[in-house]
Amino acid sequence: MTETTGYSGGLVRIKNPHLDSMEEDVLYHLDLGTKTHNLPAMFGDIKFVCVGGSPNRMRAFAQFMHKELGLAGDGEDLADICAGTDRYAMYRAGPVLSISHGMGIPSISIMLHELIKLLHHAKCRDVTIIRIGTSGGLGIKAGSVVITDMAVDSSFKPRFEQVVLDDVVVRSTELDKDLVEELLACSKEIPDFPTLIGHTMCTYDFYEGQGRLDGALCSFSSEKKLQYLKRAYDAGVRNIEMESTAFAALCGLCGLKAAVVCVALLDRLEGDQIRAPREVLREYQQRPQRLIAAFIRKRLGLRPPAGNTLFSSN
Repeated sequence: MTETTGYSGGLVRIKNPHLDSMEEDVLYHLDLGTKTHNLPAMFGDIKFVCVGGSPNRMRAFAQFMHKELGLAGDGEDLADICAGTDRYAMYRAGPVLSISHGMGIPSISIMLHELIKLLHHAKCRDVTIIRIGTSGGLGIKAGSVVITDMAVDSSFKPRFEQVVLDDVVVRSTELDKDLVEELLACSKEIPDFPTLIGHTMCTYDFYEGQGRLDGALCSFSSEKKLQYLKRAYDAGVRNIEMESTAFAALCGLCGLKAAVVCVALLDRLEGDQIRAPREVLREYQQRPQRLIAAFIRKRLGLRPPAGNTLFSSN
């Protein structure tokens, strides 16, 4: 069975008829709910949602956006909206929501189900959602930022396969092409690091699934690994991570315009282990966030505040 994407009048679309008959919807992993919280009052004006793996990084990004948007205060005391749970962290800075999703498809999938329901219950409209994170590059320099034009699986196909009961459901991983081009145009304002458009390969594992030779298990040779990665490169793949297909599929089905923007921490054609110093990696991790900040400012018609510098937290 194949499901396809589509957009509908800016509303967040929930494709679950059972929700209509529920008296209350408990968003358990976010520590929120339709009876315990006034979701339209809390989130109804959200226009941008940025998601990333690390809670600390997403808190730092929210603090950075607080300054970029010229909001009152220094943003240092931003509260974790999901403080009642230790699964995810959520912060907001004006119309921007910043949320952690953990590592891998299962973790981001759980968060997205509840986030999308939250946006639906809050009656949000015209929301743009962007995953910002890290990845392994393929034939590109460490520190390069990849804007995903197509999320593909380990066979280089633009699909996300989800087992539902005993049926394999195939979902499209189409991303918004206009948003990709808009982000690339914004990158021209930040000339101190390379930005490119490319396919992103999503895997279920960091080690064997990505062809690494340094895991606890390895059943293939270095030659087989390089052959596979070169085939991926020839298919248009420029980076590898573990969330993009699920992210693209869920967002597309629910009418959210979505993008994936990740920095490459290394070139996987040259090695498997990430050896750059921590301070270098911290600066790399800030690059997608600088790009997204420029994009949000441009959408809102704002200039960057004078003398502002990027955060230095992990």
